[in-house]
Amino acid sequence: MSDRLPHEKGFHVSWDQIHRDARALAWRLDGKGPDNGAWRAVVAITRGGMAPAMIVSRELDIRVVDTISVKSYNHQDQTQPRVIKEPQADIMGGDGSGVLVVDDLVDTGKTLELVRKLYPKAHFATVYAKPEGRSMVDTYITEVSQDTWIFFPWDMALQYVEPYRGKD
Repeated sequence: MSDRLPHEKGFHVSWDQIHRDARALAWRLDGKGPDNGAWRAVVAITRGGMAPAMIVSRELDIRVVDTISVKSYNHQDQTQPRVIKEPQADIMGGDGSGVLVVDDLVDTGKTLELVRKLYPKAHFATVYAKPEGRSMVDTYITEVSQDTWIFFPWDMALQYVEPYRGKD
């Protein structure tokens, strides 16, 4: 049995890596939209989805960008997700048809499950996916194990980190 905390199995993502991976996501989505391959809009799930959504929208030349804010974390505790800001109704077209919904990560899938209920015909894309939530996402780039904690560059500062195995 390990005495490491779950977040100690870390996957550190740099700004360069999130940029490369978000571009790869855009390339995977290119030409896959319902309007002759085009997407009507990109909606970022805030806050983690904002950087990848910006990169995807730039790569695919999608000028209509909005956000949906879902709160599912309270400091260290995961809570029942709830929408605290919706995208413009005219962008979503009722069911989300032709819209890309972008987030950084699908973990348990609870956030995407809530948004998918609101916009069942939107296309859900994340940069990273964990097994428990993978069924909630249509397109992703990299799968990581459920017990891996992803450290995104917007959450980090440069500092010393203990080695994964021991302190030699």
